[in-house]
Amino acid sequence: MKRPKVALALGAGASRGLAHIGVIKGLIENNIPIDMVAGTSAGALVGALYCCGVDIKVMEQIARGIPMKNLLDLSVPKIGFVKGGKIESLIKLLTKNMRIEDLKIPFRAVATNLTSGEKLVFDKGLIYKAVRASISIPGVFTPIYMDDNVLVDGCILERVPVSTARDMGADIVIGVDVGFSSLKGKTSSIFDVIFKSIDLMQKELLKTQIIDADFLIKPYLKDIDPTRFDQVDECSNEAYEVTKEAIPVIKDIIESKICKTA
Repeated sequence: MKRPKVALALGAGASRGLAHIGVIKGLIENNIPIDMVAGTSAGALVGALYCCGVDIKVMEQIARGIPMKNLLDLSVPKIGFVKGGKIESLIKLLTKNMRIEDLKIPFRAVATNLTSGEKLVFDKGLIYKAVRASISIPGVFTPIYMDDNVLVDGCILERVPVSTARDMGADIVIGVDVGFSSLKGKTSSIFDVIFKSIDLMQKELLKTQIIDADFLIKPYLKDIDPTRFDQVDECSNEAYEVTKEAIPVIKDIIESKICKTA
């Protein structure tokens, strides 16, 4: 009997995106196949590393060991506070300067094209360039200019890239939505303003848009500050536990697809 192809659709969420590490860890440990990955923003970053063969434990070590301030090459604000060159160089190193079309595990990164007003799905080209475009949070990172297009974070149009995963040929899509922050404390920086504004926008969009995954993993991360990238253990551990609880249901979904195609 032919096994259905399973895709992982990893959503946006700034620092909460570190939770994707725990999701992948939980799926691997329970022998859930990951045949392809689509990622938006932080989901594109974690997904790209996984598809490039970076071990989950190594991802956690990297996230713990590199101070975020060392990756922020601040600029005089014009179209973004962070140039993104340092992060781009790190992604280039970790992904070994590989191209999307050369990966053994198919991968897609979702960005938003401000020129056309449409989403742009990277299905070829250098991985680090695709991820850099996908993580370009408006106002925080300077946009990516590519072929007369202006590219920013994919979360603007596809927070959790389920439709992109289906377009890849997936039979089953496991979506991961890392949710929103519930922190209502003092808004003390421009970054707080930007992240809170995007969260509010996304919440409103979800009132009219359905994340149409076969199964949606939603770790509880409301207490995680989206600007705090030093909370990798909290994010990863919560997502890992939620994923483990979901394993029986996910296995049932896979089994049911096998029966239908038998």
